[in-house]
Amino acid sequence: MPRRVASALLATALLTVGLVGCSDDAGPAPQATAPQATAPAPPTQAVTPTPLAAAPTPQVPAGTAPDKAFAVGVREMRLNRDGKRPLPVTVWYPAAGKAGAKPARSADAAGGKFPVVMFSHGLGARPADYATLLTRWTAAGFVVAAPTFPHTSQGGDGNVLDVLNQPADVSYVLTQVLALDAKAGDPLRGRLATDRVAAAGHSAGGVTTIGLFTANRDERLDAGVVFAGTALGVGTAFAGAVAPQLFVHGEADEVVEYAAGKAAYDKVPWPKAMLSLPKGDHGRALLSDGAALRVVSDTTVEFLRWSLYGDGAAKSRIPTDAARDGIATLDNRL
Repeated sequence: MPRRVASALLATALLTVGLVGCSDDAGPAPQATAPQATAPAPPTQAVTPTPLAAAPTPQVPAGTAPDKAFAVGVREMRLNRDGKRPLPVTVWYPAAGKAGAKPARSADAAGGKFPVVMFSHGLGARPADYATLLTRWTAAGFVVAAPTFPHTSQGGDGNVLDVLNQPADVSYVLTQVLALDAKAGDPLRGRLATDRVAAAGHSAGGVTTIGLFTANRDERLDAGVVFAGTALGVGTAFAGAVAPQLFVHGEADEVVEYAAGKAAYDKVPWPKAMLSLPKGDHGRALLSDGAALRVVSDTTVEFLRWSLYGDGAAKSRIPTDAARDGIATLDNRL
C-alpha cells in the first residue's frame, strides 16, 4: 500500500475511534467529531527541566552498556497466535564478526547477554522499512524483534482498527522470543537478558506500544519508545511498574498531530522525555539515513542503554545528543 494512502487511512481511523490523550476515565468513548485546528507547540530550548519530585527511579540495576559496536545478524521466525494471526518476525541480534558489515543471516551470536526490544511497524509498513534505525540499536548491543502484523502491514487489508489487537500480538511474540534463551541448540540460547525488555513502535505501532503500558500492560516491559504515536480510546491510563518512556514526534506531523502525541506524553507518570523535531513530519526521518535519523538514533540508543542496561553515563549524554545541530529539542524529565 502506498505510504500516502496508508497515512490517510490511519488519520481517518484515528478520527473514527477518537484520537485522545491518556486518561483515567473509564466512561463511554467520545463521539467522533472533527478536531479543532491546533497549532503545533512552539519549539522549546533544549534544556533539562528539573525532574518531577515524585518520579520514581527505574528498577534496572546500575550497569554499563557495551562500548563497542557489534556486527549484526538477522533471522526470521514464523509464529502464529491462536492459529488465526500469522506473525512473521524479523530478529536482529548482535553477532560475532566485523562491525559495520551488512547484516548476515544465520551469523553466530556475539558473546554476552543482551536486552530485548520489541518493535511495532506503522500502517502499510513492514519491519524492513525501519532497518537502518533498528540495526543501529542492534549494533549498540540490543536484540530487536519486529513482528509483521496480519492486517496493518504492507500487503494486509489495511484494517487499522486491528491495531487494538496488536498489543496482544507483541506480548505473544515476546514470550516466544524470550523462550529462545533456554532453547537447546538455538543460536540465541544464553544470549538474552530476559529481565530487561523494552517496547517501541511507529505510528500505528506507537499506538500499539502505548497499549502495552496501559490497557494491555505487559509487566515484563521496563521501558518504551513511541514514535509519532498517541493513545486510542478509553481506559488508557499508564499502569504497572515504573517504565521510563521516550516519545519522538515531528511538529509538522500530518497524520498524528504533534498535540495528540504530546497529550499522551503528558499523562506518563514515570521518568520520561520527549524529543521534538521542529521540521519533522510523520516519519520520513525514520526511513532514510539523514541528519534527523542520526539524532533520533543516537538519542534512542542512549535512552535504551540507560533504561535497559542501567548505564548512568548514557543518561547524561541524552540532552547533548538531542540538541545537536538544532534538529531537535528535548523535554527531559528522566
